[in-house]
Amino acid sequence: MATVVVGGHTRNIGKTSVVAGLIEAMPEMHWTAFKITQFGHGMCSANGEPCDCETAEHTVAVSEERPGGDATTDSGRYLAAGAVRSFWVRTRAGDLSEAMPRIRKEMERAENVVIESNSILRFLRPDLYLSVLDPETADFKDSAKYFLDRADAVLVPEGVLGRPEWKGVSLKLVEGTPVLPILPPVYVTDEVVEFVRERLRVRVIV
Repeated sequence: MATVVVGGHTRNIGKTSVVAGLIEAMPEMHWTAFKITQFGHGMCSANGEPCDCETAEHTVAVSEERPGGDATTDSGRYLAAGAVRSFWVRTRAGDLSEAMPRIRKEMERAENVVIESNSILRFLRPDLYLSVLDPETADFKDSAKYFLDRADAVLVPEGVLGRPEWKGVSLKLVEGTPVLPILPPVYVTDEVVEFVRERLRVRVIV
């Protein structure tokens, strides 16, 4: 089984589009997909804006998407792109460990797994970690900064990092890391697909 994690430094930079693009481009992988969301006090952990990801019970919640469901949600987009199964996992910020038994259980049933999250890297070591970066967006989540030097590749608009707007983030963290282009609305280019296939071919015995 191959495990791919897609993270990024903030919201609305294309992480979900990258996951959906990989699923669509590699149907032979029969992906099981996970969207990880952490919340706190009714605010999204991504950047503190109000959101509806907090559960009414204020506990861990794991929802599986069903065929014919809402294809506009992130996990719904995964299923629409061709995922065999798709889950939305919600936990309080800092409590992802409580969801790991369920996540691992579903991973054991999967042929291959793709996960949208940074924080999941605290609990597993994937075969491939891709970090989506936008040099023009200043916000940079702590979880993305913490794991940035573990990225196997960074995906950047036009493939150019230039002089990012980020504060307190050194480009030395990605020195020597492959920089792959995303060309919105195409977030998964042939170059990205080729890179993922080759890395998984090397690291995973199929």
